[in-house]
This record gives sequence, structure tokens and C-alpha cells, in this order.
Amino acid sequence: MQIRIIIILDTFHYGNLITFRAQKKGTSMLLIDTKIATFQATAFEPGNSDFITVDSSEMAGKWSIFFFYPADFTYVCPTELEDLANHYDGFQEMGVDLYAVSTDSHFCHKAWHESSDAVGKIQFKMVSDNTFEISRSFQVLRENEGRSERGTFLVDPDGVIKYLEISCEGVGRDASNLIQKVPDAARSYQNSGIPTVVVGDHNYGEGSSREHAAME
Repeated sequence: MQIRIIIILDTFHYGNLITFRAQKKGTSMLLIDTKIATFQATAFEPGNSDFITVDSSEMAGKWSIFFFYPADFTYVCPTELEDLANHYDGFQEMGVDLYAVSTDSHFCHKAWHESSDAVGKIQFKMVSDNTFEISRSFQVLRENEGRSERGTFLVDPDGVIKYLEISCEGVGRDASNLIQKVPDAARSYQNSGIPTVVVGDHNYGEGSSREHAAME
């Protein structure tokens, strides 16, 4: 099976986002500017004594990031998740909710969080997609393995995908890069209310390509 990946630059008023169009046997799969499918799933939420239900309808009016990864108790995944956890406060200041998603059970998420120093830093929800429903709707499910690809999706308050990144095994993702995409995406969305924020040594929303990050 051959898959051709075409990278297209989608230009907004203040910056560029990358759109991925995958062509598989002549069928175009374009997720940018499409609405996510509705879903309900069980999740582990650090600090909560009970497992919770995550409902896509409750995400309306908020920016969200879905961070798919292949499996718990692996080697690359905790490094990426720890990196994301280290930037959690910055995403929260921007009003962005984070959701880590894999096809593992919520029990497995909890056990991994309790046994790993890196994963133990996570404060955001870890969603169980053991029905494969969410991964399949985001087109990141490895059907023959029952696992997700490494996929990242930035979703606007209307539930529309504004940015995505999918990488192969061994190619890690950078949260400091991801957090800079949020102001860029906000400029394509009216009245987003996302402010300029300072995260560590980085001032997101300022500079030649990010001037006036907050929506007026």
C-alpha cells in the first residue's frame, strides 16, 4: 500500500499553518477546517479520585488540543507527554484544554501516571479510546494494530480542526513549537479571546510573525 503525503501551506493574515492532505488509493483525506465527530469516552484525570466521562459537546466554546500517542508504558511517549506537561501552564493561560489520547484503558492510564516520574507530571486528562472511535474519526488509527499514530490536533471553539501534525515512530513532537501555533490559529478565528502570554523565556504573540496575537 502506497500513501502519498502532500504538504500545503495554508496562509492566514498573520502567519502560516501547515495542512496535510493524504492521498490513499486516490481518496483525499483532508481534515483541516472540518468539524470533529461527537464522542464520549472514559478518562483518567490526575487529582480526581474517580474516572470521568469526556464529552465532545462540553468542549464547545474552548480551544482544545488532542495529543494522540501509540501506547502507555513505551519509551518515546513519556518524553513527549512530559514535554507537553511542562508547557501545561502556558496552554492554560491561553485557555487551551489538553487531552492525551491512546487506545489503552483508563485503568492503564492511571497505572502509568502513578508509576512514571515523567508521566506523573501530567495534569491534563488522559482519554481512553479503547473503542477506537476517536482515533478512527481523526484518521490516526492503525487498524491492524489497534493503536494510534502520533497525531496532534488543534481544535477551535466551534469544534473545527485548525492545525494538525502526524509523525512516524521515533519522530518526537515539540510542545514549545506547538504552543506557538495557538496564536497563529487564533488569528484565523474571530473573537477568539486568546491573549499574548509569556511562557518561560518565550513571549508568544509578539515578534515579527506574531505581533498582536490577541484578537481585538
